[in-house]
Amino acid sequence: MSERSPAAGPEEGIVIVRGAASGFAQQIVAGRHTLAGDEPAAAGGTDAGPTPYDLLLSALGACTSMTAALYARRKGWPLEEVTVRLRHSRIHAADCESCETREGKLDRIEMTVGLAGPLTDEQRARIHQISQKCPVKRTLESEIEIRSLLA
Repeated sequence: MSERSPAAGPEEGIVIVRGAASGFAQQIVAGRHTLAGDEPAAAGGTDAGPTPYDLLLSALGACTSMTAALYARRKGWPLEEVTVRLRHSRIHAADCESCETREGKLDRIEMTVGLAGPLTDEQRARIHQISQKCPVKRTLESEIEIRSLLA
């Protein structure tokens, strides 16, 4: 790896998150972009930014929207706007008919994809189908290995 000055930001593909040990507020640097993360005041934070789960949902929603729009552009279809609404919750595994896990709780993400524009029913269905193949969704649905090293 080459040395980079702190002003240049992290290497491409690297995200750096920093926060004081005294609270939940975080500074997130992704390339040239700076974001904030925090917890709501009711959870002990200062509400200076989205929660970690809000950021996770944002990544999934952005990827879904981008995938839908890219597909429609490639097809030359009259898609005008994509709106993705997401919610994270924890449910009892026994309440999930399609899940392999049968005990305890599991995470559920509910996602509604809205497509605006003069599309046919067939175009809407196909764009929605393709949007569900976005890379972030595939990552979240796959087995994930996270390697954590102490710096």
